[in-house]
Amino acid sequence: MANWYTADTHFGHENIIPACGRPFRHAGHMDSVLIEKMWEVVQEDDDLWIIGDFAFGPKAKDAEYLNILFSQLPGVRKHLIVGNHDLAPTLTLPWDSIAHLTDVQEGPDGLRHTLCHYPMITWNGARKGSLQLFGHVHNNWQGSRNAVNVGVDQWDFMPVSFGQVVERADRLSVNAHWKDVEHFHLL
Repeated sequence: MANWYTADTHFGHENIIPACGRPFRHAGHMDSVLIEKMWEVVQEDDDLWIIGDFAFGPKAKDAEYLNILFSQLPGVRKHLIVGNHDLAPTLTLPWDSIAHLTDVQEGPDGLRHTLCHYPMITWNGARKGSLQLFGHVHNNWQGSRNAVNVGVDQWDFMPVSFGQVVERADRLSVNAHWKDVEHFHLL
């Protein structure tokens, strides 16, 4: 069993294609490619974490569309970290968990890492090396050494493993405001 993370799928959202420069002909094409890419990495017994903005636009209000889409998601358990566009009926889908913020234990260090749709400057465990995984900002910012954007616009429209998040975090610079909020511990 593994955890896979993604954010900002915006299923059914036509306007996200030009807004973020996504290489899709239309929302139906985007939806198909996103689902296919999920199936490339997420195995039958894995957990899939959608860190906000599952669907948006008129289709996000169509319960039948959302149920069909949800039934195509891979993984044994599906979790939603609520984003600014996650409204009913998305919230009524049969998610295994729904939260605005949660911690997931990952990695050899046994740390609990924080998942929130919005990038944060600090969180529980940040001084001890806990990472934050977020979305919301699409292709505007990859993140920093301790907070990584797992949105589809940053990862070739694929969910990512925690190992991939750690590799990217190691290459990113320290958040310029880290010393303002966590001056007792420098990365």
